[in-house]
Amino acid sequence: MMKKSVLITGATSGLGYDFVKLFAADGYDLILVARDKAKLEEIKRQFPDLSVLTISRDLSIAGAAKEVFEEVTAAGISIDVLVNNAGFGLMGPFDELDILKQTEMIQLNISALTELTYHFLPGMKNRPNKARILNVASTAAFQPGPLMAVYYATKAYVLSFSEALAEELADTNVTVTTLCPGATKTNFASVANVEKTKMFSGAMDSREVAHQGYRNLMAGKRVVITGRSNKLGAYAAKFLPRRTTAKIAKYVAKDA
Repeated sequence: MMKKSVLITGATSGLGYDFVKLFAADGYDLILVARDKAKLEEIKRQFPDLSVLTISRDLSIAGAAKEVFEEVTAAGISIDVLVNNAGFGLMGPFDELDILKQTEMIQLNISALTELTYHFLPGMKNRPNKARILNVASTAAFQPGPLMAVYYATKAYVLSFSEALAEELADTNVTVTTLCPGATKTNFASVANVEKTKMFSGAMDSREVAHQGYRNLMAGKRVVITGRSNKLGAYAAKFLPRRTTAKIAKYVAKDA
């Protein structure tokens, strides 16, 4: 029986590391992408019975996604599952945040995800069995987000792109699933400086979010919103005026 391979970005912490453990438990060979080479090697040692390729790249740098594809190809690996998990956010007024960090966010959250999907998709369509793409978005995808304007916009892109691609690929062997978690207990909160905000007062455990994402990915579901309150919020956002949803997002972005 041919072994399956998964490529996971942002693999060294949070949801990414949770996905590593889930795929490893199912016997997948692992291609792990993150910036921290030492952490990648530490994780590799945890799975001595699996083939693990580690790739240390900063996907917020233009051209890094293509380098990842070229390294995987040079290793003779064809992937069955692509998990575009890497991403980050920033909290603060748009014009007061570092524009270089914000453009890095766009590069990572949008461009790297798009490029990796573009490069790996043709090979995935030629796999003998089901191939799957999991793009990690957020409940931020469903409304504008004052004080996190660029982050919310990047996640809206991820959701729209992924839903469109899922329909394009409806008659192929490739499924596309978008995971839309709400506040989740990962390093994201400290990086984005949102740990003390109202939005993170009821953050979900990252392992539960990953389990829901994994289960629905394997079922071929197109959009996965984790948590009952998050589902209600996403549903309500479809019917409320966007000015109203922006006001709500601004409120929860403030300190609890």
